Amino acid sequence: MAQATLKRPAPPAVKETRLFIDNKWIEPAEGKYFDAINPATGEVIIKVAAATAPDVDKAVKAARRALESGPWSKMDAAERGKLLFRLADLIEKESRELAALESLNCGKTITDSIGDMEGVCNTLRYYAGWADKIEGKTVPVRGQFLSYTLRQPVGVVGQIIPWNFPLLMLAWKWGPALACGNTVVMKPAEQTPLTALRAAQLAADAGFPPGVVNVLNGFGETAGAAIVVHPDVDKIAFTGHVDTAKIIQKAAADTLKRTTFELGGKSPNVVFADANLDDAVAGSYHAIYFHGGQCCTAGSRLFVEKKIHQEFVERLAEKSKERKLGDPLDPNTQQGPQVSQEQMDKILGYVERGQKEGATLLTGGHRVGNKGFFVEPTVFDNVKDEMAIAKDEIFGPVVSVLPFSSVDEVVERANKTYYGLAAAVWTKNIDKAHLFAQKVKAGTVWVNCYHVVDTTTPFGGFKMSGQGRENGEAALEHYTETKTVTVKLG
Repeated sequence: MAQATLKRPAPPAVKETRLFIDNKWIEPAEGKYFDAINPATGEVIIKVAAATAPDVDKAVKAARRALESGPWSKMDAAERGKLLFRLADLIEKESRELAALESLNCGKTITDSIGDMEGVCNTLRYYAGWADKIEGKTVPVRGQFLSYTLRQPVGVVGQIIPWNFPLLMLAWKWGPALACGNTVVMKPAEQTPLTALRAAQLAADAGFPPGVVNVLNGFGETAGAAIVVHPDVDKIAFTGHVDTAKIIQKAAADTLKRTTFELGGKSPNVVFADANLDDAVAGSYHAIYFHGGQCCTAGSRLFVEKKIHQEFVERLAEKSKERKLGDPLDPNTQQGPQVSQEQMDKILGYVERGQKEGATLLTGGHRVGNKGFFVEPTVFDNVKDEMAIAKDEIFGPVVSVLPFSSVDEVVERANKTYYGLAAAVWTKNIDKAHLFAQKVKAGTVWVNCYHVVDTTTPFGGFKMSGQGRENGEAALEHYTETKTVTVKLG
């Protein structure tokens, strides 16, 4: 929907702040609550329950009962699909208020939040359609035997999601897990729990039986850690920072849990001299500034061929200066705040470090106003590969421009990173585009576009950008176990 047609939404209601376990709202076992913050003002929206280990244990037990003996365990696959369709319909019906709640809690512009709600519904419906199509095979074996495979749910799944796309990440996790017949214990990010809580109630309203979906607000060190080490959790699906994934992988080793990780990136965005310059400038602008740079695929390493380098960076810098920052609930706002004081301070620290290491600050690099967590769109030129701003995931509106001369050079430099989530190339030369796409080490490669992610296509990273894939049929592999059955024929 075009921005001009949007109206400022009414203030969204926060209907529930407790823990959602076994289709009931309960008080946290230790009675602890924490503040949910509005990042546009820095003010407290409301206090939210903080789960700890006893709450996790209660949720896991509810999920185990639902998996093994409740109505969910006896429900046929088509019926599971119907429940996912029904949940998508309920979310769609409340999408405007959910979008406003998302923007209030995470600082995303209302335009982007409305777009996310469409993605949420698409994801749930996509996996609803898969529910009765997850099939085994008959296998020809030697001798008088019938062998076949069954694909069965992994079990109780612990899911930990980030703060940048709260409800969309929930859908990416719930969709395949529930379609495959698993039960879920989810911890939303402590910064952004409000839409996950609303989704939990909508799941109950849609008819999901008790224990199938459980949502525990809380902190990684307490609630998240307790989910990871719980002996009755069969799998962990985590989206977030690579350092946290390392902690999770070590903690999950004692029980040999299945783990999938969708982590960060330092994505190379490569512009060749033969590209359509207008499209490449606009695309590179979108690549880094979408959601204030708080996107794991952000095009933060911008490689520009030397022949067009000067003109390109001048145009990008001028366009960056025009970006409208402000209240995320205002439909005219193009960029909202960073999610927290901590995130804003981290970004500004990198800006300072970039200047100290010798990069040229062309525009931006400052906090905007003294209320909320706003950071100017920032462009650095004359960046070297070894600088911190070119190596580390900043997760903010900061782009590093790096000149290059040849295809071989830029491929080598693009791959000189521990990450490998996404990459993009801008060129009119089809051979060059395919060569780059083949050689770059990234889970997603865009050609003459950026941030195009669809529910139907696998999403995930090479190297330290993750393990496994979200979305598409690929995600189903991570939520099922394959069982072989062999029958002797008389």
